[in-house]
Amino acid sequence: MLLFFISGFYLEKADHDITDFSAYSQDIPGSDISIEMIPVEGGTFKMGSPSEEEGRNDDEGPQHEVNVNSFWMGKYEISWAQYDLFVKETVSDLAGLPVSGAEAEITADAVSLPTPPYVDMSFGMGKDGFPAINMTHYAAVYYAKWLTAKTGNFYRLPTEAEWEYACRAGSQTAYHFGDNPDELADYGWFYDNSEYKYQKTGTKKPNALGLYDMHGNVAEWTMDQYDEDYYSEFEGITADNPWLRPNELYPRSVRGGSWKDDPERLRCAARRGSVSRWKQRDPQLPKSLWWLTDAEFVGFRLVRPETTPSKEEMEQYWLEAMEDF
Repeated sequence: MLLFFISGFYLEKADHDITDFSAYSQDIPGSDISIEMIPVEGGTFKMGSPSEEEGRNDDEGPQHEVNVNSFWMGKYEISWAQYDLFVKETVSDLAGLPVSGAEAEITADAVSLPTPPYVDMSFGMGKDGFPAINMTHYAAVYYAKWLTAKTGNFYRLPTEAEWEYACRAGSQTAYHFGDNPDELADYGWFYDNSEYKYQKTGTKKPNALGLYDMHGNVAEWTMDQYDEDYYSEFEGITADNPWLRPNELYPRSVRGGSWKDDPERLRCAARRGSVSRWKQRDPQLPKSLWWLTDAEFVGFRLVRPETTPSKEEMEQYWLEAMEDF
């Protein structure tokens, strides 16, 4: 077994690395729960929307070429069952992960774990089979870090570019199935059909890659800082795996639209930035690092790069994704 140190703890290298780029199910140790991962072959695509696209916003242009490397993406949005393993984890549960030698016990400072939610964060909309919601960007990043430590495989949030590339699944239309929003009800949950709440994952048709709920249900965190003018940097060039590294707490980018949104917010190119009012009803002082009270429409899904980055690259990712907190 191989161990290497990353961000305060040792990461156990998986004994059985996947050698072929195919779909797989990631078991979460200590549970009977797994996460289904779908391969997304890398390539080049046009990111953003053309000026004539109905419902387009200025932050979706200029449309530009982007190259992304291959990765796996979660078949579904992370569910409450998957997320609650992290929420309910304890320091003693993590004691098997060595920190400073094989006999050492992990300390509370070595792997940060979320504080318990102070209200029912599903707000009565259901948990069994439903996507997890109301976590901060920090919490979503830390879930990926926790899963990395548990499994030995590197997981993270998708970049905006990876998310849009996977959503499009080879299309260049407003939605992955075409341009007609009248067909949206077959593929996603949104304001007109959601009955004013999120719905169970995977109950609509998937896109061409086999990814479910890329349009609607819950909007999804990405790795990126949100900047409405970001695309102007790439006009006339091909961007290579772009990532707008975070440098402030707000806004961070979310994609995909949600059960609360109108169809135009569910388009492949639609972008949105987080705002501080997403936790305005948080009664705690200081406000929670882990939970939002007013983002019952935000969740996430994970990716795993086909090529595992070096430990230095992983370390840099964790630092840059979290340091402003």
